[in-house]
Amino acid sequence: MDVKARDFIPAAQVALSDPALRAAVKRATDTAAKKRLATMFWAGRAHGEALRQQAAQARRRALRDLPALLEQAEAAMTANGIQVLWAADGDEVRRLVLDIAARHEVRRAVKSKSMISEEVALNHALQAHDIDVLETDLGEFIVQLSGETPSHIVTPVIHKSKETIRDLFVRELDMPPTDDAEAMTQFARGHLRRAFLEADMGISGGNFIIAETGALCLVTNEGNGRMVTSLPRVHVALVGIEKVIATVEDYATLTQILPRSSTGQTMTVYTQMIHGPRAADEDGPEHVYVILVDNGRSDIYPTDYAEALACIRCGACLNACPVYEATGGHAYGWVYSGPIGAVITPLLTGLENASPLPHASSLCGLCKEVCPVDIDLPRMLLDLRRDLDEAGHTPPVWKWGIRGWAMVARSPRLFGLAARAAGLGGRFLPPRPPLPPPLNGWTRTRDLPEFAPKSFRQLWAERQKAGKRDD
Repeated sequence: MDVKARDFIPAAQVALSDPALRAAVKRATDTAAKKRLATMFWAGRAHGEALRQQAAQARRRALRDLPALLEQAEAAMTANGIQVLWAADGDEVRRLVLDIAARHEVRRAVKSKSMISEEVALNHALQAHDIDVLETDLGEFIVQLSGETPSHIVTPVIHKSKETIRDLFVRELDMPPTDDAEAMTQFARGHLRRAFLEADMGISGGNFIIAETGALCLVTNEGNGRMVTSLPRVHVALVGIEKVIATVEDYATLTQILPRSSTGQTMTVYTQMIHGPRAADEDGPEHVYVILVDNGRSDIYPTDYAEALACIRCGACLNACPVYEATGGHAYGWVYSGPIGAVITPLLTGLENASPLPHASSLCGLCKEVCPVDIDLPRMLLDLRRDLDEAGHTPPVWKWGIRGWAMVARSPRLFGLAARAAGLGGRFLPPRPPLPPPLNGWTRTRDLPEFAPKSFRQLWAERQKAGKRDD
């Protein structure tokens, strides 16, 4: 997937002018946020926070011991009959998958939801080699059918209304017109079922890999995940190297907090633990491959941003973020959106390729408050802004403007003069005065705040004078 994160501002302006998109995103994020609150804190705030900190500790232990856990996981998976491969970047992921497809004469592949496959543009590579690939997660299927990309980590079509999806199915699949969501889902299921039976290869992601047992863990709500990983004779899983955890006990914690944070469920409908191929049985694939994907993660690991690798891709920070709610996911210009996208997109693709994203935040702190593993996203957004400034990405007008403000703020005399001048000017300026750039960025869409009749300094001086008189 091409990185278009530098276009965030114009893309956000387009999204802000689309009332249907904004209504769909707000409705979906509000619903997800309310469900999260209900399930996370059903036994009280203290219980929910304790579960959250337990999950945070599990992820940080795994990150602290990541090199050793990766080796342990590889050994355990190999002992289970899984063929483990390593990919340094997107090119290597695509090459490995194409090699597997050629080895097994694959002509058709079915996929369950995988954000890493979006990262490395796997679908395009398969199609370029005449391999038919079909997304089978209902949301991803809709996105593929419409020629778009996912707009949310968990719910790919959060930006679409039921009516839009209906028209898409009628146009592309010859579905009889209906406004019944269940009937539309059943129609899509019938279309996908044939693909499962005809596919030579299934491709999935992986929520976690348990190092001590070598189990590949998938947490899903649709039966497509089970179909993709069991019906085709070849199963290929793409898993980021940061997804390894130490023990089954850690998984027991994480598999509780992930659905609560993402969809507001106590548990997802399907929780799979895949231990290897089932060549001796009638069911299951003959070959299972796990490709451990780096693609920039090892560059993040030794930095102050390593905490971002603890993310379990629940989407809670997106559902809480006022910027995401206003713009939707496509404005962020790459695979990951919302606060976590504003952090990891610059880290994985380069600051120069995503310079607006660290500023795509009000720094309200809700993203940290709702994160199930307590990632300090606001701190990292501020640090990225500092990195951008040090790399020379701050426009000169802002640099000189901040220096001028600092000079005034450090001088009581200059600050007092500026306050008096602003107060006097506020009496004569209209609510939205025609200020020069960049100040017009505020007054173009907002009224200029009214200045108080007296400044704090004046009120304080009067209070001090009155106190002396009383003495």
